[in-house]
Amino acid sequence: MREKIVVRTNDPDKPNLKIEVFGNVEKFVTIRPGVVLLTGHVGKQVKAVVRIIPEKKYPFEIVGTSLIRGKYVGCELKEADASGGGGYVLTVENLRNRRGRYSDLITLKTTSEIRAEIKIKVYGNIFSNEPRKVKP
Repeated sequence: MREKIVVRTNDPDKPNLKIEVFGNVEKFVTIRPGVVLLTGHVGKQVKAVVRIIPEKKYPFEIVGTSLIRGKYVGCELKEADASGGGGYVLTVENLRNRRGRYSDLITLKTTSEIRAEIKIKVYGNIFSNEPRKVKP
Protein backbone atom coordinates (compact mmCIF):
# COMPACT_ATOMS: atom_id res chain seq x y z
CA MET A 1 0.00 0.00 0.00
CA ARG A 2 1.24 3.51 -0.80
CA GLU A 3 -0.67 6.72 -0.04
CA LYS A 4 0.23 10.39 -0.35
CA ILE A 5 -1.06 12.78 2.29
CA VAL A 6 -1.03 16.58 2.36
CA VAL A 7 -0.86 18.16 5.81
CA ARG A 8 -1.88 21.82 6.01
CA THR A 9 -0.16 23.90 8.69
CA ASN A 10 -0.19 27.48 9.94
CA ASP A 11 3.56 27.76 9.30
CA PRO A 12 4.02 30.54 6.69
CA ASP A 13 7.27 28.95 5.41
CA LYS A 14 5.70 25.50 4.90
CA PRO A 15 1.90 25.81 4.65
CA ASN A 16 1.62 22.35 3.04
CA LEU A 17 3.67 19.28 3.90
CA LYS A 18 3.54 16.28 1.59
CA ILE A 19 3.94 12.96 3.36
CA GLU A 20 4.03 9.55 1.73
CA VAL A 21 2.98 6.55 3.79
CA PHE A 22 3.72 3.04 2.62
CA GLY A 23 3.79 -0.46 4.04
CA ASN A 24 2.47 -3.97 3.73
CA VAL A 25 -1.18 -4.62 4.43
CA GLU A 26 -1.86 -8.12 5.70
CA LYS A 27 -5.21 -9.81 5.72
CA PHE A 28 -6.56 -10.30 9.23
CA VAL A 29 -9.83 -12.10 8.47
CA THR A 30 -11.89 -13.28 5.51
CA ILE A 31 -15.58 -12.34 5.67
CA ARG A 32 -17.86 -13.66 2.90
CA PRO A 33 -20.02 -11.84 2.01
CA GLY A 34 -18.71 -8.57 3.44
CA VAL A 35 -22.19 -6.99 3.47
CA VAL A 36 -25.47 -8.78 4.22
CA LEU A 37 -28.43 -8.14 1.90
CA LEU A 38 -31.79 -9.46 3.10
CA THR A 39 -34.34 -9.22 0.29
CA GLY A 40 -37.67 -11.01 0.19
CA HIS A 41 -41.40 -10.91 0.79
CA VAL A 42 -43.42 -10.34 3.95
CA GLY A 43 -44.14 -13.64 5.69
CA LYS A 44 -41.38 -15.54 3.90
CA GLN A 45 -38.16 -16.63 5.58
CA VAL A 46 -35.28 -14.37 4.53
CA LYS A 47 -31.82 -15.42 5.72
CA ALA A 48 -28.19 -14.99 4.78
CA VAL A 49 -25.11 -16.89 5.88
CA VAL A 50 -21.77 -15.16 6.48
CA ARG A 51 -18.48 -17.06 6.79
CA ILE A 52 -15.86 -15.54 9.09
CA ILE A 53 -12.42 -17.14 8.79
CA PRO A 54 -9.49 -15.79 10.85
CA GLU A 55 -6.10 -15.83 9.14
CA LYS A 56 -3.78 -18.45 10.65
CA LYS A 57 -1.20 -15.77 11.43
CA TYR A 58 -3.75 -13.77 13.47
CA PRO A 59 -5.98 -16.27 15.31
CA PHE A 60 -8.86 -15.01 17.43
CA GLU A 61 -12.15 -16.12 18.89
CA ILE A 62 -15.48 -14.36 18.61
CA VAL A 63 -16.88 -13.98 22.11
CA GLY A 64 -20.02 -11.94 21.48
CA THR A 65 -22.39 -10.40 18.97
CA SER A 66 -24.54 -7.28 19.14
CA LEU A 67 -26.73 -5.21 16.86
CA ILE A 68 -27.11 -1.42 16.80
CA ARG A 69 -30.90 -1.59 16.49
CA GLY A 70 -31.85 -5.26 16.55
CA LYS A 71 -35.47 -4.48 15.70
CA TYR A 72 -35.60 -6.10 12.25
CA VAL A 73 -32.55 -8.38 12.31
CA GLY A 74 -31.68 -11.49 14.27
CA CYS A 75 -28.35 -13.30 14.16
CA GLU A 76 -26.85 -16.55 15.41
CA LEU A 77 -23.14 -17.36 15.53
CA LYS A 78 -21.74 -20.90 15.45
CA GLU A 79 -18.25 -22.30 15.12
CA ALA A 80 -17.69 -23.83 11.69
CA ASP A 81 -16.44 -27.35 11.11
CA ALA A 82 -12.66 -27.62 10.95
CA SER A 83 -13.12 -29.82 7.87
CA GLY A 84 -14.77 -26.85 6.11
CA GLY A 85 -11.92 -24.49 6.90
CA GLY A 86 -12.88 -23.60 10.46
CA GLY A 87 -13.83 -20.14 11.57
CA TYR A 88 -17.41 -19.14 12.22
CA VAL A 89 -20.78 -19.18 10.51
CA LEU A 90 -23.06 -16.20 11.19
CA THR A 91 -26.70 -16.69 10.20
CA VAL A 92 -28.56 -13.41 9.75
CA GLU A 93 -32.35 -13.38 9.56
CA ASN A 94 -34.99 -10.80 8.68
CA LEU A 95 -37.48 -10.17 11.52
CA ARG A 96 -39.48 -7.42 9.80
CA ASN A 97 -43.10 -8.46 9.23
CA ARG A 98 -44.20 -5.59 7.02
CA ARG A 99 -43.04 -3.96 3.81
CA GLY A 100 -40.06 -1.59 3.92
CA ARG A 101 -36.34 -1.04 3.96
CA TYR A 102 -33.95 -1.02 6.89
CA SER A 103 -30.31 -1.21 7.84
CA ASP A 104 -28.40 -2.39 10.90
CA LEU A 105 -24.86 -3.13 11.99
CA ILE A 106 -23.66 -6.36 13.56
CA THR A 107 -20.65 -6.04 15.85
CA LEU A 108 -18.62 -9.16 16.57
CA LYS A 109 -16.50 -8.88 19.72
CA THR A 110 -13.18 -10.73 19.37
CA THR A 111 -10.30 -11.79 21.59
CA SER A 112 -7.83 -10.15 19.20
CA GLU A 113 -5.54 -7.37 20.39
CA ILE A 114 -5.23 -6.21 16.78
CA ARG A 115 -8.95 -5.80 16.15
CA ALA A 116 -11.27 -6.08 19.12
CA GLU A 117 -14.42 -5.66 16.99
CA ILE A 118 -15.48 -6.66 13.51
CA LYS A 119 -18.45 -4.85 11.99
CA ILE A 120 -20.79 -6.25 9.35
CA LYS A 121 -23.39 -4.04 7.65
CA VAL A 122 -26.90 -5.40 7.07
CA TYR A 123 -29.39 -3.99 4.56
CA GLY A 124 -32.96 -5.24 4.25
CA ASN A 125 -35.62 -4.72 1.61
CA ILE A 126 -38.91 -6.48 2.32
CA PHE A 127 -41.67 -6.46 -0.29
CA SER A 128 -45.41 -6.75 0.18
CA ASN A 129 -47.18 -9.89 -1.00
CA GLU A 130 -50.14 -7.83 -2.16
CA PRO A 131 -50.19 -6.42 -5.68
CA ARG A 132 -49.81 -2.67 -5.91
CA LYS A 133 -52.96 -0.71 -6.53
CA VAL A 134 -52.68 1.45 -9.62
CA LYS A 135 -54.73 4.62 -9.73
CA PRO A 136 -56.71 5.10 -12.97
